[in-house]
Amino acid sequence: MPHHIVITKTLIGGGSALTRCNVDWVRTERKPTRLDRVFARLDREPERPAHIGVPRMSRHRVVLFGAALAFYLAIVWAVLITSWLVRLDWQVMFFRPYQQWSEIHAFVDYYVVLGQRGPTAVMVAAWLGWRSWRQHTLRPLLALGVSLLLLNVTVGAAKYGMGRLGPHYATEIGSNEMWLGGDIFPSGHTANAVVTWGILAYLASTPRARRWLSALSAVTSLGVGLSTVYIGTHWLSDVILGWVAGLLILLALPWFEPLIARAETRILALRDRLRARWSGRAPAAGPVGRPVPLKPLTDRPDPAPEPLHAGRPATRSPAYLAPGPHTTRAERSPVTPAGSRRPPHSERHPRGTTPATRP
Repeated sequence: MPHHIVITKTLIGGGSALTRCNVDWVRTERKPTRLDRVFARLDREPERPAHIGVPRMSRHRVVLFGAALAFYLAIVWAVLITSWLVRLDWQVMFFRPYQQWSEIHAFVDYYVVLGQRGPTAVMVAAWLGWRSWRQHTLRPLLALGVSLLLLNVTVGAAKYGMGRLGPHYATEIGSNEMWLGGDIFPSGHTANAVVTWGILAYLASTPRARRWLSALSAVTSLGVGLSTVYIGTHWLSDVILGWVAGLLILLALPWFEPLIARAETRILALRDRLRARWSGRAPAAGPVGRPVPLKPLTDRPDPAPEPLHAGRPATRSPAYLAPGPHTTRAERSPVTPAGSRRPPHSERHPRGTTPATRP
């Protein structure tokens, strides 16, 4: 709303008088509310933001990756030699948490869906797809695709390579149930929860959002892993190894950032070429083939020339302009033609004569 400013001048004898001022009016902007800022963040940005940094493989991250890899191998070795970790697995299985706390069984059945590949991948891909559209970049979707590909290769190879059986299919009490054709070691639900929800923290644009999303993904993946132990589909060691497997994938993602950047550049260049080709294409009436050379028509006889009038010359001499200044058409003297330009008719008679009487 416009606000008018009036400047007054105090008189010597008291009172005040209005004075002129070069300020006509001032317009103040309305301060945006929190709801306005939220809706502003939903709009598409005019160009790709430059403040979003790409994580690099720092020395701190390399140390964490090495420590997580050593812990991963230690868990596998502890299960292979049937150590105290295997005995703890059997104790938790005999405790049967789904019978001890049966009142939360229905909730856990729904909560464990947060670790399934299909529903979680669709939800996270929808969110990252909106991020890609808003920020004019394909990096969020490509990072998700690379992380899921690494998850399938590494966790899938470990599952089928070690072939451990689950608690419901155990054959011998106290054994590690390895090399028996199973596919539960490490836990795929747990690793998928770590990677799927952790990628949101990995792609966060601000440190504050990264901290909150890291805590949220850690709590979600922890709850998914414990839910599988509660239901009885995984050993406790399966869940621990699944957590470490998902953490290894998130820690290794900066090594694949150059590959993601090259893939994004090629995809966007291909999109620009296709868009330019589609916009510049002219509608064709039919399929365009190879050019066919034209041949003269020698078989067809030449058409007869049109008959010329008797008074018109057969050939016309070329025009010749005499040198010097030329007069305009209006300045030229009119020239009367010598004869009549009408064609001769035998039935017509000149004016002033009477035609012969027809019999």
